Amino acid sequence: MAREARAFAILTACLALTSGCGLLPQAPGTLDAANGPCGPGTGSATQTNQAHSSPGASSPVRAAGSPGLTNEPGPITFAIGSDDIGWLQPLIAKWNARYPADKVVPLYLPAAANDQLAQLESNLQAKGCLYDVIGMDVVWTARFASSGWIVPLDKSQFGLQGFLQPAVNTAEYGGQLYAVPEYTNADLLYYRTDILKKAGIARPPTTWQELVADASMAKRFGLEGYAATLAQYEGLTVNFAEAVQSAGGSILSPDGTRVTVSSPAALTGLQDLVDGVKNSWIPESDLGFEETEAQQAFEAGQFLFMSNWPDAYAAMQSDPGSKVAGKFAVTALPRMAPGAAGSSSLGGANLAISAYSQHQQAALAFIKYLTDPASERLMFTQGGFPPVLARLYDDGQLRRQYLYLRVLEQSVKNARPRPAITDYDQASLAISSEVHAALLGEQTPRQALTGLATQLTHVIGSG
Repeated sequence: MAREARAFAILTACLALTSGCGLLPQAPGTLDAANGPCGPGTGSATQTNQAHSSPGASSPVRAAGSPGLTNEPGPITFAIGSDDIGWLQPLIAKWNARYPADKVVPLYLPAAANDQLAQLESNLQAKGCLYDVIGMDVVWTARFASSGWIVPLDKSQFGLQGFLQPAVNTAEYGGQLYAVPEYTNADLLYYRTDILKKAGIARPPTTWQELVADASMAKRFGLEGYAATLAQYEGLTVNFAEAVQSAGGSILSPDGTRVTVSSPAALTGLQDLVDGVKNSWIPESDLGFEETEAQQAFEAGQFLFMSNWPDAYAAMQSDPGSKVAGKFAVTALPRMAPGAAGSSSLGGANLAISAYSQHQQAALAFIKYLTDPASERLMFTQGGFPPVLARLYDDGQLRRQYLYLRVLEQSVKNARPRPAITDYDQASLAISSEVHAALLGEQTPRQALTGLATQLTHVIGSG
């Protein structure tokens, strides 16, 4: 979901929320660093509430919450990727107007997930106090929780029974809730309805073989076949996982303890991607595409098909410069083997509270606010991010307004989470490196999977 990034320098420590933290953007509110680098009680996720007599002490935000959370007055900071955040501004403005003593200051991280992780880790490893609420990729929960960087949460504080269970699962580690699902995600297959109609094709492809046939005729209409995020980064890991899953296989066992990528199904999935590049219906340009590049190329009318996250839908329909607005639709990813089902990697984001925050009660209240029905609805309608509240998928108004909502719900339910392993980033790097080499023709798919199995075994063993 990368968009235009507003990158910040990576800190090695947060010495204070004044001169020591030059990472803050211009935003309302003044950050207080009284009583030391991070204020009183730095570095404990289980401190008792701090007594104070500041003007904001009686704020309803901090009047009740979970015992054991720090309770210094605001403002509070919200670390979030800088991609697709237009929906966030009105929500923060509404919060700040309602709770002026606990204003939220957004801290925009780089758009790319890999860069976000590096920046967050740099500060949290140094027990930096810069972050209060942290927007995390769903695959980071295990690492952040096992490292002690985020606080465990009381499940009774949230109506989790109303959340989609796959999303809740990504927020847990070791049976304990460490975050709250903010939105979920599943890749969809975008296709040009006008071109398929011209070609006499009645429906979008449901199998990989049909996708190959349909995409291979794209050049007859002056288009490329299939846009996917195949650059050497996390997006390639996602695409490879989807190919393997849609062929009936897996990369690791669900608990992340065994490597399962040396299977015929995994070979089928990778071989089909390699053959697509070799036969040119997946153009070589895809090997440099991240989400932004894929979306821009499809929106410019250059491709017949695209695999991408749901937020691209609203963006391409509403962009005045879009050449495909009103000319495309979405469907579920195609299956790659008989008996298998098209399966996306389960994406999304979770909200966690930094273990080094001095405003944990206010952070908890803000997380509840961001995940209430009104906020979830706005996040979807304004940003295109799939809600985690199950009831919104049955909302009649939303289903009439967003005709793809049922397809989206089913895609989320068919999606599989990436393994909850603490060294997921290292596993992802290994996957994207070996798979990219295969796509470039530098090694065969079988060689790539053999090398990948060796690397993943080492990652699991050293994790």
